[in-house]
Amino acid sequence: MKKTYSASFKARIVQEVLKGEKSIVQIAAENGIHPNASGNWKAIALKGLPSLFEKNQPAIAAERQAHAEQFRDLDEEIGRLSTQLAFLTKIWYPR
Repeated sequence: MKKTYSASFKARIVQEVLKGEKSIVQIAAENGIHPNASGNWKAIALKGLPSLFEKNQPAIAAERQAHAEQFRDLDEEIGRLSTQLAFLTKIWYPR
């Protein structure tokens, strides 16, 4: 079973890694995680860092909302099409 860690835990690990006082392997061993996980979290944090300084945060939130609505619409359409396919399959290929 895959372990899940809270965002605050990941942030604390990334802060320790970025301080550079200890190696990633040492930090991982002290916290009971795999070194690759801490390295991956560091890469994610560094990749997302520029977005923290963007001035148009409301625009980003609006874009996320639009994507969520589009996802919901597409999910509903998949449900409708799956139902139609099941119905037509029963009509054309009865058992």
